Amino acid sequence: MKIPLGVSSCLLGEKVRFDGGHKQHHYITDQLSCYFQFISVCPEVECGLSVPREAMHLVGNPLEPRLVTIKSGRDLTEQMRQWCHRRIQELGLLQLRGFIFKKNSPSSGLFRVKVYQRNGPPLTTGSGLFAKALTVTYPLLPAEEEGRLADTKLRENFIERVFCYDRLLTFLANRPSKADLVRFHTEHKLLLMAHSPDHYRRLGKLVADTVPLKEQLAAYSSLFMEGLQLLATPAKQTNVMMHCLGYFKKQLESWEKHELLDLIERHRNGQLPLIVPLTLLKHYIRRFDQSYLAEQLYFRPHPDELMLRNHA
Repeated sequence: MKIPLGVSSCLLGEKVRFDGGHKQHHYITDQLSCYFQFISVCPEVECGLSVPREAMHLVGNPLEPRLVTIKSGRDLTEQMRQWCHRRIQELGLLQLRGFIFKKNSPSSGLFRVKVYQRNGPPLTTGSGLFAKALTVTYPLLPAEEEGRLADTKLRENFIERVFCYDRLLTFLANRPSKADLVRFHTEHKLLLMAHSPDHYRRLGKLVADTVPLKEQLAAYSSLFMEGLQLLATPAKQTNVMMHCLGYFKKQLESWEKHELLDLIERHRNGQLPLIVPLTLLKHYIRRFDQSYLAEQLYFRPHPDELMLRNHA
């Protein structure tokens, strides 16, 4: 089944912008459509505004901005907030695994949205009213702006988090036992190490704790998604792959070790994409029937067809 993913409507090619146009993002509509069921959301149209319509922007306090039309000065803040409250409740029933917002939008921009002041230049510290309301209500939900998807590292991190969040919610929905939590954590160990060794250690201690299961699952979920937000750098990837190499040190020939070490080092230096040393590691996992590593989601946290690990 496709994973439910919220997306700003204009990014899907829907003509809902203030000028009657769209901002179709072909990576989303062409590449991601095979794996995700898109839930289209346009705050302006859904809260009752027309297409086309007067342009609007945020004004005032960046922490609590007002949504105001630019020419007529009409204040649409309460209309938008009331709609946000209803729509976010509806989206909660759909169990979204992530959301891609339209950058710079006064309703849907996630980062650095301009908030205009009476005097001086606009502040670039705001968030769109809908984007902020959704992410505050669902703090674990992976969220990103379409403009940042052009950065290969940010794109990989976001989509990886979406798949991890999907596995987490599916795991929690099945009423897991403590043994199930140990198994879930074990399968994600190397992936967590690649993002944050500190979160990996803290999660390990949490799993071994004797707190009530309900409390343990809630704390684990929060810390799990928090750790995955940190980028998996070449240095951290190198640490994980060297850890994996230790499982074969008595089985590989000297030249095979040197070959793998060379590929790992070249990835660390930015000369090779991660997929190159990982492909050789996966070959050794199959060759030597290494069951522990074979179960690690680190080696396939998302479909290979998305080619998220093919960049240097």
